[in-house]
Amino acid sequence: MAYATAADFTAYTGTTAPDDINRRLERASERIDELLFASIYPTDDAGMPTRPEDAESMNRATCAQAAWTIAVGDEFGVAAAFKSVSIGSVRLERGNSGDAPPARYSPDASSILQRAGLLPGYILDGGVW
Repeated sequence: MAYATAADFTAYTGTTAPDDINRRLERASERIDELLFASIYPTDDAGMPTRPEDAESMNRATCAQAAWTIAVGDEFGVAAAFKSVSIGSVRLERGNSGDAPPARYSPDASSILQRAGLLPGYILDGGVW
C-alpha cells in the first residue's frame, strides 16, 4: 500500500506524474518502510499511520523518493554500481572495490522523515558524498 497517490506526487513536484506513477509510488513506499523499520508511531490495523502529521510526512517522503528515482533514472539502485555499460557485445565494467555502493534512498525523503522525528537514528546509505 502506497503512502501517496498520483495527485500527491503532482502536488509535491509540480510536474505531471508519469504513466507508471502508481507502481513507482508503491516501490517508493517500500523504501520508506525500510527507513522506518525501527520507528515507533501509532498505526491502524492496516499498518498506516494514524497521526495526521506522521501520515503527511510519510506522504511527502514517498513523493520525494519517487521523484528522486525518476530524476536519477535508476529506480532499482543498480546503475551506479557500474562505471560503464555497453549493449552491443555486452560489456559491463564494475566500479572499483573502494567505490561506495549506489545510493538507495532519496536525501530529501530521509530528511523529511528525520525532521518529523520518525527516524530513530541516522541514515547511512553508502552513497557518494
